[in-house]
Amino acid sequence: MSVKHFMRKFVLIFFASFCALATQASLPLFVPGEGKLPSLADMLENVNPAVVNIATYTTVSSTNPLLEDPFFRRFFNVPRGRRTQSAGSGVIVDAQRGYIVTNDHVVGRADEISIGLADGRVMQAELVGRDSQVDLAVLKVDPDGLAEIGIANSAELRVGDFVVAIGNPFGLTQTVTSGIVSALGRSGLGIEGYEDFIQTDAPINPGNSGGALVDLNGQLIGINTAILAPTGSNIGIGFAIPSNMVRAVMEQIIENGEVKRGLIGVIVQRLNADLAEAFGVERRSGVVVVEVEPDSPADEAGLQAGDIITRVGERVIEKITDFHSQAAVMFIGDDVDIELIRNGRARIVELEIKENTQQNALGRRIDPRLTGIELENFMNPDEPGMSSGVLTTSVEPRSKAHAYGLRAGDVIVGVNRRTVRDLAEFRDAVLLNPRQIVMRVYRNGRFGNVVIR
Repeated sequence: MSVKHFMRKFVLIFFASFCALATQASLPLFVPGEGKLPSLADMLENVNPAVVNIATYTTVSSTNPLLEDPFFRRFFNVPRGRRTQSAGSGVIVDAQRGYIVTNDHVVGRADEISIGLADGRVMQAELVGRDSQVDLAVLKVDPDGLAEIGIANSAELRVGDFVVAIGNPFGLTQTVTSGIVSALGRSGLGIEGYEDFIQTDAPINPGNSGGALVDLNGQLIGINTAILAPTGSNIGIGFAIPSNMVRAVMEQIIENGEVKRGLIGVIVQRLNADLAEAFGVERRSGVVVVEVEPDSPADEAGLQAGDIITRVGERVIEKITDFHSQAAVMFIGDDVDIELIRNGRARIVELEIKENTQQNALGRRIDPRLTGIELENFMNPDEPGMSSGVLTTSVEPRSKAHAYGLRAGDVIVGVNRRTVRDLAEFRDAVLLNPRQIVMRVYRNGRFGNVVIR
């Protein structure tokens, strides 16, 4: 084969492969003869005005004991706190009403929130509501001359799709980076309560939090929230909250000012090969119902121990994290179809999500590791630092909880770095970290930690 013939064949193969890749991923193409290079500039001209800079101001209380003396403060005119400032990003999702979505960790503790628009205007924002469990918050500004981003269906994303991250890293406004979707449904990272992240290699840096992850059509597919940086610098592993979760949480916050998740009432474990054989099913994915709580929505819907749940709502359930992540977008009053296999036959049941009004519970109904303990809601407004929590009313001496140091009379005020004020919050905090249960307990006037693995 001549060199000329070989080169002609190579060019044809390369061009055909490139066209196939571009067709699959919707890459902008170079058009021979028109002299126009592939570019995302047109898309970004439409999208960039809807990504905003967020500056927050927070008063941090001073811990100097001299400041507790009113005479000292008045005599020396010393302020009780200091003012701190931080920056992040946000996305205008409703220009007509002035709603902006960002991360809860960007604005959650702020006394004052300032929004910087792409056209140079600065506005003061009102915090509509927040959801720390998924790290989202909604802000409201004056809806005057705003641009917005359309929201895409993140369920249609595939690994390998091209994405663009837009935000304000390190205080630099309107910075754009690009990459691909590296993975979907990432969880178990310990970043947030409900984790169902889009992983991307599009560089996400400090200040990008709350910014937009968009597809090549300029549609929002995620809110950038975190990076994995063991060396302290970006290594190409970033995470974004999927747009479907963003939309559901945002609508709840706008409607109610908060997110109202309810009780389902089941304990599940992943379906493995041994369980599949025991239940006589060929599938190897799904979750098995271990226990149904009496009088819970699951009990009323007819769920039974041994049922294999394969779908909840529109979401296919392959592992436990799928089940828990779906709980992030199931709210009080929702009617949810649950697809399951019972005795080898598929069926669908309808479950209504209801408010969790539990006052007491057996530990094993929350997590098998808590077998042998009984819990109830605790209220004591006169006790500083622990006005509410979960009281351990009894602990069996031979239980795992007792072996790890939990005792009757302990008041649990935190689980897995989350404040818990009642059994509902306790249950959520336990279920969202399958690896261990780290409890902050109050006993005999002191706080301590109990870790159960």
